[in-house]
Amino acid sequence: MSFSAPGSPPPSPASAPPAYGAPYQAGPAPYGYPSPPPAAEVLRSPRGLAVAVAVLLGVAALTAVLGSAADLYTWSLMQDVRADPLGVAQSTLEGADVLTSLAGRLQGLALLATGIVFVIWFHRVRVNGQIFNPGAFTRSSGWAIGAWFIPVGNFFLPYGIASQTWAASVQLGPDGSFRRFSTAPLTAWWVLWVLSRVLDAIATVLGRRAQNPEALATVSALDAFTGLTTLAAAVTGIVFVLKLTALQSVKAAQGPYAAV
Repeated sequence: MSFSAPGSPPPSPASAPPAYGAPYQAGPAPYGYPSPPPAAEVLRSPRGLAVAVAVLLGVAALTAVLGSAADLYTWSLMQDVRADPLGVAQSTLEGADVLTSLAGRLQGLALLATGIVFVIWFHRVRVNGQIFNPGAFTRSSGWAIGAWFIPVGNFFLPYGIASQTWAASVQLGPDGSFRRFSTAPLTAWWVLWVLSRVLDAIATVLGRRAQNPEALATVSALDAFTGLTTLAAAVTGIVFVLKLTALQSVKAAQGPYAAV
């Protein structure tokens, strides 16, 4: 039995689906569907992956702070060089370059590890959403992975998938009415994430062209600001991941209708 359309009354007691006792148990789709989805997906808990993603996002946030600190140090040195070209030792400049490069590599590794685990979690919740409400999606679950690798498309396609997954994971009202659940965590995370990626791309291009202290100071300041936006994106990302995971856990345990 599929979910009722938003606004329709809940099923009568005689036709109500059996209680869904243990969340994320293996087997056919819950809530009395007559047949499982074509790929025979089953609900699987995203909680373990969510914790891993949250931890990795915390590490990414820490490396972003370290990167911003290194960039601000470089910016300060460039200001000194502009004021007195001979006032800063060459060894100091080389040390700042090594520090900045190391911080950038650490941040890159943290983002790579976070991205891999995040995409696995993202696909998991997307598959769960398909079981919760098959009619909520306009693209197959494979897009939860592929959308991230499409140039330009990766700036908006994953957000659409996340929005649909979020909506499918929210319980209906006790009377079967559609319930809105604030998508602020999702929207805030996505805006900050896209902003950080755009700023990072701009800083990379400017960094390749920088040949004097003025240009290097500008790039360092932009890199520092980019690190702060990455920090903000990581923090809001943790909130988004935990919120969506909680929504799915409640719906898996209690069924499609919220308690009175």
